[in-house]
Amino acid sequence: MDIESRTYQNIVKKESWRTVLTLAYQSLGVVYGDLSTSPLYVYKSTFAEDIHHTESNDEIFGVLSFIFWTITLVPLFKYVFIVLRADDNGEGGTFALYSLLCRHARVNSLPSCQLADEQLIEYNGSSLEMAAQSGFAARLKSTLEKQRVLQKVLLVLALIGTCMVIGDGVLTPAISVFSAVSGVELSTAKEHHKYIEVPAACIILIGLFALQHYGTHRVGFLFAPVILLWLMCISAIGVYNIIHWNPHVYQALSPYYMYKFLKKTQSRGWMSLGGILLCITGSEAMFADLGHFSQLSIQIAFTSLVYPSLILAYMGQAAYLSQHHAIASEYNIGFYVSVPEKLRWPVLVIAILAAVVGSQAIITGTFSIIKQCSALGCFPKVKIVHTSSKIHGQIYIPEINWILMILCLAVTIGFRDTRRLGNASGLAVITVMLVTTCLMSLVIVLCWHKNIFFAIAFVLFFGTIESLYFSASLIKFLEGAWVPIALSLCFLAAMCTWHYGTLKRYEFDVQNKVSVNWLLSLGQTLGIKRVRGIGLIHTELVSGVPAIFSHFVTNLPAFHQVLVFLCVKSVPVPHVRPEERFLVGRVGPKQFRMYRCIVRYGYRDVHKDDIEFEGDLVCSIAEFVRSEAETAVVETNGEGERMAVVGTCSTYMQGFEEGSDVDEMDKPGPSEILSPKLKKKKSKVKKKVRFVVPETPKIEKETREELMELTEAREGGVAYIMGNAYMRAKHGSGLVKRLAINVGYEFLRRNTRGPRTALTSPYASTLEVGMIYHV
Repeated sequence: MDIESRTYQNIVKKESWRTVLTLAYQSLGVVYGDLSTSPLYVYKSTFAEDIHHTESNDEIFGVLSFIFWTITLVPLFKYVFIVLRADDNGEGGTFALYSLLCRHARVNSLPSCQLADEQLIEYNGSSLEMAAQSGFAARLKSTLEKQRVLQKVLLVLALIGTCMVIGDGVLTPAISVFSAVSGVELSTAKEHHKYIEVPAACIILIGLFALQHYGTHRVGFLFAPVILLWLMCISAIGVYNIIHWNPHVYQALSPYYMYKFLKKTQSRGWMSLGGILLCITGSEAMFADLGHFSQLSIQIAFTSLVYPSLILAYMGQAAYLSQHHAIASEYNIGFYVSVPEKLRWPVLVIAILAAVVGSQAIITGTFSIIKQCSALGCFPKVKIVHTSSKIHGQIYIPEINWILMILCLAVTIGFRDTRRLGNASGLAVITVMLVTTCLMSLVIVLCWHKNIFFAIAFVLFFGTIESLYFSASLIKFLEGAWVPIALSLCFLAAMCTWHYGTLKRYEFDVQNKVSVNWLLSLGQTLGIKRVRGIGLIHTELVSGVPAIFSHFVTNLPAFHQVLVFLCVKSVPVPHVRPEERFLVGRVGPKQFRMYRCIVRYGYRDVHKDDIEFEGDLVCSIAEFVRSEAETAVVETNGEGERMAVVGTCSTYMQGFEEGSDVDEMDKPGPSEILSPKLKKKKSKVKKKVRFVVPETPKIEKETREELMELTEAREGGVAYIMGNAYMRAKHGSGLVKRLAINVGYEFLRRNTRGPRTALTSPYASTLEVGMIYHV
């Protein structure tokens, strides 16, 4: 069974309690690695500069009170009880919220949308049950649909959250690993710290990123035990410190100590909130990784284990520090100082392992969100390698991996302390949370159809808390907080430029497409010689004939006996079911042997390699031809073409046969391929699906001839013809447009993957037609 079918079956499978508990256990290593390692650096970052630990203990108890209520209100109340319910057919994250809004308010940023896309089961799933909208919700929806400016603001807001997640992918590994390694400072002389901590952290980070291409499926089973051991370790140490040093520390959980803390420290206390904020870093992962687990499993893991362990750990540190006021240097208020001396080295090893696991989770999450951006036309095409044939979502992007590694090493070597790393990481984390709060307020009104007062209360309550932390982080701009802003601006500029250029390219294609009537006027032979084989003309258009085809036929005297105008596009849903993958129709009369095929993918779907894709494509056309008379028409596009939904080979096997195809698997596709080891393993069982004309008198002679010709053409080979456009701004365009198109977009186009990426087409069968687009 292929990844696509297995993925969908995992989604729809009814979960038993045993399954839920198993997922809850597994989520510890994937979801909670970052959040669980926050005790390593929270107190150290908080007391680094702005406030000081005094004999009265007002500061340490105030900080503990802030930590307790921040963890309780944001991760527990906001994410576990509210945000996790806003899933997009089981998927979570910033783009899941944006996708929900796109479908409800029709503010889709993808240009090639069709009415047929709205008939997808996932598009109108159970989470999208339409209810009578209130007057305000209807007016808000109408305003969003009419105002292009508001649609762009919504897209930019989602992209800002995405860019901050990428920035977090740079900063989290740096601060987690550096803080874990800093435990050696208690066993070495102070003058030797910088010669041990930074090199050791860099070596671990280089190893972490260098091993990414192997995937996490081989060692992933160790992630959950490592985090479980870490949580048990910090909670046990916390209980020991509470009992041994200050059993009354629980009194500091009262909000009164927050008031007392701010009253005494005033502006310095407000500025220290940037360090306290780090106690909730990684909370967004509960929502972002929802697609790998389930809502109930994540809720059980957090409420039953992660939440109490973190609270006990922070209370234990506060209890120890409340009885130790002689602070010789800042490391004396760190995590390891509260660990019993005999346990420091074992805890150091466990902490480093936990930091690596937490870093791995955010790196994988960064790969995943970049894949989503690329699918929705907001990021240049990149090479995506699926490192596991069994676990959906385990991907590796080489270009992004090395960029993250270089940036991560740069901030580690450049800052060399947890204070500035914490300032940078805190701003990235709280910005993502603010974006989630803003998008959630719209989801409450437009998707959940709740009263506007619920949305206002949600924004005011959680927005006020997060704005307080955001202001405290932003004030540290010159002390490290500038890093996530600079990274986000760079990625945001690249995303907006690419999206703008993609829209302009599509507009040019629409304006310059050739009428189907012109094509039909050429006659059955199209005015050229038809040769054996199938020609796939790749286009972004869902109707009409692309300009590259007319450009091609005017320069070459021959073309293939079967023509397929192929459009591979993404739709704003996480997954498209296999039985709804293809939209197939005819272009012209039957004897022309021309078809249009629209292949639809969700932003989380796995694109197949060239061999599987060709097989599915030919099988879908054959199925369309065989059942054309009975197939329901779902759409008639602007050119009068009738389009019908046809599934992949796995959804209908009558008329198909399987045969071994080991040698074919040695041909790699350039994008979204399996890693070499997995490819060798898969080649042993790889099957090739081939269409066979059924021996039945029920098929008309004309249909039989067409099927046989399609089979003959498939055996003759498949050629991919696609345009390679060079974009140029029109004469007289403004400076901003010229910079965006001539400089920005062209730079990204030349230095990223080409049009072959969408099809994973083999090099030997690909023909690119160059054109200059004046947009």
